[in-house]
Amino acid sequence: MDSTTALASLGALAHPTRLETFRRLVRHEPDGLSTGQLVAASGLGQSSFSTHLAVLVKAGLVIPEKRGRQQIQRVSLDALRGLLLFLAKDCCQGRAELCEPLLAELACC
Repeated sequence: MDSTTALASLGALAHPTRLETFRRLVRHEPDGLSTGQLVAASGLGQSSFSTHLAVLVKAGLVIPEKRGRQQIQRVSLDALRGLLLFLAKDCCQGRAELCEPLLAELACC
């Protein structure tokens, strides 16, 4: 992942509704959630929520899938991994020992 893509991803997540939607979708992998379920969970109207969802899709963080008559939204795990690796590599500057506490915290979850 390059800086431009990372900035687009971080920008897409820099809103409470989009961040919560992304986190909710991560928790529902690999099945995803329907757009209707996401709208209901957000407490927003369909059009307001669709605007937020479009930002996540444009950033490549969410992938819509058509399943029958439903539109299912899923997280792009590749995009998530790419963003995490980009941040960790930049943060740790190639020094793995700096990232060990982070990895230990992730292992406990």
